[in-house]
Amino acid sequence: MAEKQEGYLLSTTPEPHKIRTSEILKAHPEIRDLNGKNPWTFAFIVLIVGLQMTLAISLSGIAWYWIVLAAYCIGAFANHSLFTLIHECAHHLVFKKRELNFISGIIADLPNVLPSSVSFRTYHLKHHAFQGHYDRDADLASHWEARLIGNTTIGKALWLLMYPVFQILRPPRLESIKFVSGWTMVNMGALLASDAILFYFFGWKAILYLLLSLWFSVGLHPLGARWIQEHYLTAPPQETYSYYGPLNTLAFNVGYHNEHHDFPAVPWNRLPKIRAMAPEYYNTLVYHESWTKLLIKFLLDPKMSLFSRVEREAKR
Repeated sequence: MAEKQEGYLLSTTPEPHKIRTSEILKAHPEIRDLNGKNPWTFAFIVLIVGLQMTLAISLSGIAWYWIVLAAYCIGAFANHSLFTLIHECAHHLVFKKRELNFISGIIADLPNVLPSSVSFRTYHLKHHAFQGHYDRDADLASHWEARLIGNTTIGKALWLLMYPVFQILRPPRLESIKFVSGWTMVNMGALLASDAILFYFFGWKAILYLLLSLWFSVGLHPLGARWIQEHYLTAPPQETYSYYGPLNTLAFNVGYHNEHHDFPAVPWNRLPKIRAMAPEYYNTLVYHESWTKLLIKFLLDPKMSLFSRVEREAKR
């Protein structure tokens, strides 16, 4: 049995993306032409929000166990897609006007029951700027969280099952981050109004479907392996990994994670072009082809834990 890891892999080197971006642009300056906006993303937001709301209303009159099954098999994929589109809005990759991206993200957030779009933007942009810095990067598990979960299959499964809760508990440790803004309040108000209307007219089962869809989309589900795929050290010291499997079609190419970190101004529909234009940089990196296979590996491999990440010294 592997010994329990007691800390992150400490690195004294700069995060890899700025260096690789500079090298790629010297070799392939035409990649700059991929930067831009994709307003069609908003159409997908409206379509998937409409789908989730329609399903929530349609399923509100059936037995709860069918709702659980529908949320796991359908709702999780829809909600995960919306999270990836919220991610696009966070990077202002939908519209030119900043405010329209905020509004688009809030609309995409409506089926999530709990407000997350505006807060996610704040923490995610810090993750890009301070990758691996414990006091700035909310993507790193808290030390107490990693020690609590350990490296057992049961512990890691419970962690994924309760992933939304652990995410909520991370922000208080972070420095120099404003927790509340005007847009945060707008996000919260929109979600509360949406939840209240849905509950008043269609009852608790409609809310249950959406809540379970949210829970499964980021938790103990093949889709939950996305959080492992992005930065967990399956081939150290490489610290960022892409996923090139079929679920990218439903996840709006969110698996192209190295490409995204290297070129965060490129919208989702053009991310595969980065790899195609610079294959010598991406095909030589370790990547994943199956979220399901990765999920099983993470759960069963005692060498993997929440500490299987890179940490850097605080960046001031």
